[in-house]
Amino acid sequence: MKKYVKYIDTISEMKIFLLLWLTQSFSGLGSAMTSYALVIWAYTQSGSALMTALLMVSSYAPYVLFSIFAGALSDRWNKKIIMLVCDTVAAVTTVIMMLLLHGGALRIWHLYLINGVNGLMNTVQQPASEVATTRILPKKYYQRVGGLRYFSSSLNSIMTPIIATAILGIAGMDAIVAFDLFTFMIAFVTLAVGIRIPESETVEGEKEKLLEAVKTGVVYLKRERGIFDLILFLAAINLVASVYDAAFPAMLLSRNGGSEKVLGLVNAVIGITTFIGSILASFIKKPKSRVGVICNCLLFSMSTENFLLALGRTPFVWCIGGFLGWIAIPLMSTNLDAILRLRVPEQMQGRVYSVRNSLQFFTIPIGYFLGGFLVDLVFEPIMAGQSAGSILVKVFGTGKGSGAALLFFVIAFAGIGVCLYFRRDRYIWELEKG
Repeated sequence: MKKYVKYIDTISEMKIFLLLWLTQSFSGLGSAMTSYALVIWAYTQSGSALMTALLMVSSYAPYVLFSIFAGALSDRWNKKIIMLVCDTVAAVTTVIMMLLLHGGALRIWHLYLINGVNGLMNTVQQPASEVATTRILPKKYYQRVGGLRYFSSSLNSIMTPIIATAILGIAGMDAIVAFDLFTFMIAFVTLAVGIRIPESETVEGEKEKLLEAVKTGVVYLKRERGIFDLILFLAAINLVASVYDAAFPAMLLSRNGGSEKVLGLVNAVIGITTFIGSILASFIKKPKSRVGVICNCLLFSMSTENFLLALGRTPFVWCIGGFLGWIAIPLMSTNLDAILRLRVPEQMQGRVYSVRNSLQFFTIPIGYFLGGFLVDLVFEPIMAGQSAGSILVKVFGTGKGSGAALLFFVIAFAGIGVCLYFRRDRYIWELEKG
């Protein structure tokens, strides 16, 4: 009975956050289905890993370039209005994409432009969302935030390829976009009418000029060396991970044994894995060493998945790789999120998170471009030029997609090296003292 009462109390204390999280996650499912369908459409149109990777480059580039200013603006503006406006613009771009597709005029460069606009909106919305979460959630539940977010993200990863593939086959892109817009309306109305996000009576930094506010965030990170080095650690991991993301669909769509169904299967397994991991992360007690958990989880991920993707020849092996690579990531994320929320003062979070975003995520568009470039112009030509009995052919196979497999083998060592290097950083370990 006591446990039952405790759970009821927990839900009651988290109810505002849970309502926001559920509706935004539902909207995220609709957006993910549209993005999934468009990635397949783009690769089918071009057959190029680089052209497809540029979809993510165009999305992340404005995010990286303008994030450093977005937090300062977010600290001055109403958080709910920011989130509502950004979601509305994203919905409008989806409608524009559909109209172009219906008219037979949709081109890949249109998607680059649309992704750029959405990336800009996300740049402003993300720090506002982070601060909103801090304001509506009691401190004792901070560790659960990362777990719940990965829970919804993983559930979406499971459902996206399954539902999107089914809807595409039965009703086409129109139905996917209709579902996307429906989920948007649910999230929009709930946020507009059902959720109150407290605003500070005096907004920190409102009297500062924009550049001065940005400088405040930079100075804070310069002073907090442990957080700064942790951000650099994640930036290096993001570089490796985005190279992985660029090569992933190219390999599974084109390699012997791969197909759209196989891509969907492996993505679904990754989603199920993160779903399980997020549940565990949500209920695991505070670890003795949050930094140790972050380092160990990332090292385990980098030491397993990439090798199995590179050396595997069947969907079964690729699925095992996906499981091992992602099972520990939600636990890493929950502890990373808790460190930042606990260490960074709430009134500074908008500006600090925006500077964090620019530093931590600037490597993602670089990684996507680099991954597509390396697949198309370096590793695929290397494998195409190999003789039938060469060592590389014996290890990685032949045909299109074998070059992407070779790239996975290389980035496995890169990821391990990054983890081992930053694991020795004493400033990061000093975060345990706070």
